[in-house]
Amino acid sequence: MRGEKMADETGKPDQEQTTAAEPGAGAPAREAAAEQAPDVATLEGRIAELTDRLLRAHADMDNLRKRTERDKEETAKYAITKFAREVLSIGDNLQRAIAAVPAGAADADPALKALIDGVSMTDREFLNILERNGVKRIVPEGQPFNPHQHQAMTEVENREVAPGTVVQVYQPGYVLEDRVLRPAMVVVAKGGAKPTAANEAASKNVSDAN
Repeated sequence: MRGEKMADETGKPDQEQTTAAEPGAGAPAREAAAEQAPDVATLEGRIAELTDRLLRAHADMDNLRKRTERDKEETAKYAITKFAREVLSIGDNLQRAIAAVPAGAADADPALKALIDGVSMTDREFLNILERNGVKRIVPEGQPFNPHQHQAMTEVENREVAPGTVVQVYQPGYVLEDRVLRPAMVVVAKGGAKPTAANEAASKNVSDAN
């Protein structure tokens, strides 16, 4: 009995120590969990970052869509560029045929007049077809020289017009919408009178348009 009592008394301190240690046993685990859990400021920072990335991605997609639509419109607008350049020689040949007939010759020969009238009608219909597809002929005689649409072949002295005026057109040019398919080959006046106000205004308007 005495031995059992001593054993009981001996075991009590261990139980008390174990019981006393239990309240503080979870403290390190709670501290570790607190360190691992992100605070509010960190979460807000992540949300802001993700929101910014989402907005940037949306803006990039919108820009891509607009660029794709613009490329599609330009492709449709200028799709006939190569074909249009190929058929310009038809108009050149029609005009050469008309210009080859001496002045007054058609009036003296009914058959020749009918031929020239037919060629002229063909040339007009050719231009109508081109214009319906956005192609226009440039015949700038009497207009200020425009380096964006004209190609100067030579300069001549002509004091009857202002310098820089186109006095002759060797070959007409063509534009497709706002693009030059072929510049007009022209002769430009030099050394004439000073440019008039109307001439300068016309030149400025042509330059602004390009």
